[in-house]
Amino acid sequence: MKIDDIDAFVEVIRCQSISHAAETLQLTQPAITRRVQNFEQALGVELFDRNTKPLKPTLIGTRVYEQCRLILREMDALRELVATDAPPTGLLRLGVPQTIGDVVLLDALKHLRVEYPELRAQVATGWGSQLVGKIERGELDAAAALFPAGKIFPDNIVGESIGKMELVVVCAKAQLPKRPCKLADVYQNGWVLNPDGCGFRAGLQRTLSDQGLALRVNLETFGTELQLGLVADGLGLGLVPRPLLERSAHRDQLAAMPLKDFKPVMDLWLIYPHFLGNLQGPVDAFGKLVAGSLQKIKSAA
Repeated sequence: MKIDDIDAFVEVIRCQSISHAAETLQLTQPAITRRVQNFEQALGVELFDRNTKPLKPTLIGTRVYEQCRLILREMDALRELVATDAPPTGLLRLGVPQTIGDVVLLDALKHLRVEYPELRAQVATGWGSQLVGKIERGELDAAAALFPAGKIFPDNIVGESIGKMELVVVCAKAQLPKRPCKLADVYQNGWVLNPDGCGFRAGLQRTLSDQGLALRVNLETFGTELQLGLVADGLGLGLVPRPLLERSAHRDQLAAMPLKDFKPVMDLWLIYPHFLGNLQGPVDAFGKLVAGSLQKIKSAA
């Protein structure tokens, strides 16, 4: 069954005339008749009572007509979705790591609402690997995620590095060593970290493992601000983006530990499928806004 046949069938019912439908679709009457017959043959039913004038649908023809209207509406929506020059409407599904969501999202979403008023943003949080998986499964249109420089993404995903974020090891001020030291000198203090799956934690664990050291987790909990509060109480070391340390309500009770052999930097990546249709503009704008917010935070720090 063909869309052109469905289109002809719907137009005949709208016009109640094959000749008028032919004029509307700019086809000949025999072409319209042939398309309607093809559609009837594909379905195995008669859709018109050909003994009436004007031409009227049968009972099943009326029900098929209502279903065909829905199909054509969906086809129009599909064409609009992939038309890159059409104004984007509907839902824009975005993902961000919980670590930086509170920092970069507010301004970005505010500007998107102004620039694309017919577009509604929906935000999901998760680890970087989870966000990549959601884009692969078609559950997200784009995400901003933290990965090391040179990250290789799956073939069906585009990754653009849009900024860099320095990570720092933090401790309670009273626990700050008097001189710069190495990771091996302090790792036994234990850590307050995100649960397994966090890229920061994975990077720290790899570094410790390379040095023959074990990762000792004193507490694991979500939320950077909560972690910094626990670190300020002396319950272990933390590993956080420097901008989040500078913005923390616990900043006066904390210190960045100057480690000579551990100075991690993560790239902030904008990731999305290869083809976005008319969502490409909003996704590009989201990337620029997130990068701009990150730069503002770094400048203020």
